[in-house]
Amino acid sequence: MAGPLSGIKIVELAGLGPAPYACMMFADAGADVLCIDRPDPSAVPGTPYYKIENRSRQSVGINLKHPDGIALVKELVKDADAFIEGFRPGVTERLGIGPDDLMVVNPALVYGRMTGWGQEGALSKRAGHDVNYISIAGALWSMGRAEEVPSPPMNLVGDFGGGSMMLAFGVTAALLQAKISGQGQVVDAAMVDGTASMMHLVYGFHFQKTWNEERGRNILDSGAHFYEVYETKDGKYMSVGAIEPQFYALLLEGLGLAGTDLPHQYARDQWPAMKEKLKAIFLTKTRDEWTEIFSPLDACVWPLLTTWEAPTHPYLTEREVFVEIEGMVQPAPAPRFSVTKSEISKPPSIPTADTTEGLTRWGIDPARIDALRADGALFG
Repeated sequence: MAGPLSGIKIVELAGLGPAPYACMMFADAGADVLCIDRPDPSAVPGTPYYKIENRSRQSVGINLKHPDGIALVKELVKDADAFIEGFRPGVTERLGIGPDDLMVVNPALVYGRMTGWGQEGALSKRAGHDVNYISIAGALWSMGRAEEVPSPPMNLVGDFGGGSMMLAFGVTAALLQAKISGQGQVVDAAMVDGTASMMHLVYGFHFQKTWNEERGRNILDSGAHFYEVYETKDGKYMSVGAIEPQFYALLLEGLGLAGTDLPHQYARDQWPAMKEKLKAIFLTKTRDEWTEIFSPLDACVWPLLTTWEAPTHPYLTEREVFVEIEGMVQPAPAPRFSVTKSEISKPPSIPTADTTEGLTRWGIDPARIDALRADGALFG
């Protein structure tokens, strides 16, 4: 059976990071996503394309600076359920394919917009990247160790957590509403909004006065000795997340500390000293030795794997968390569905490589495609 979004048609304007990743999830889940792109001069024909987020959909080259290209986009949108773009506010309006332009053509259209700052406000048209958005949203402050500067968590929090996931949720919710009401709407997905939303737990702790604003002093930010990463004898690491008392007891058992005179687990003034104690103990054995010790104990203690080790871990292999396509190891589709399973329908296309095939499949006559290409309205 086809994926859960089979039958949903989405037109995507190619961009960077968050919007393409959301569209990858839609496409993996069975949606027919047609990506409008420009040629990539660095791409080498006949070789696998490295942008994994472009998988499972076709890439067509439409010149958005050509009036016939804009007319073609509007024609494609007539049969689409959603349109997704990740440009700064006002860009698509200037091109003639903003929400008002396209929703006249298709009133039930869901228009998904992905930005850092949002569609309105004093900062809406300013440049920015993940690190800036999570800084303003108050998330980056808490990431890092005591007495050290905040440490950016790659671009997982702003781009893909606060960005892609919120865009995917918003567009899906709007699609469900459009199916009921026949009325489309604009989804304004901003990374500052999404990142702030994901900080709900910290704000709850702050209200309870159980969160220290000083970085590296709390349970989840490396302040606690039972929620930490420890180096092992061989220069590798173990992750410890023994928050609950029953897991903490098993942590102490695995470390050989059960029955010894120790301060209470939540005696915060003793956390630094306990951390030093655990640090010294973990340095006495290799990562594999600690893994063997904790393997039978449900202590929330697991080896910290490198990015390149993770795909070969026995459990992740058993669960098929990673797949290999055209020699490229990559994450499998997520989440999983019991009936309408997601799948990677095709490897990432070189931008504009599917222009003829993609447009034909969406109902554009091949002769017209040739004419548009000759007129400069198409790439590829």
